Amino acid sequence: MSDPVYQRVRANPKFQQLVARRGRLALVLSLIVLGAYYALMMVVAFAPDLLRSPVAEGGALSIGFPIAAVVIVVSWLLTGVYSYFANGEFEDLNNQIVAESRK
Repeated sequence: MSDPVYQRVRANPKFQQLVARRGRLALVLSLIVLGAYYALMMVVAFAPDLLRSPVAEGGALSIGFPIAAVVIVVSWLLTGVYSYFANGEFEDLNNQIVAESRK
């Protein structure tokens, strides 16, 4: 885009700061979620007996169910963490960039 507004936005140091912070947060959160998911999948593939063991002696619930539930809940929580930053700090920076670019 060659529009002067876009050029002013890209030249704004706050825009670079926003892009860097958002990218870093997304990368860290993605690595946590993917690490947990792939660790679970590796256990399923290479040590399925570990997940098949019961939570309690004589119980029907295997230990794999709560572990998988924790992976899902952690994913939800990390989505909430991203939403918190996106709707707070990142939105404030975005509004500042837009206001400064209209001058």
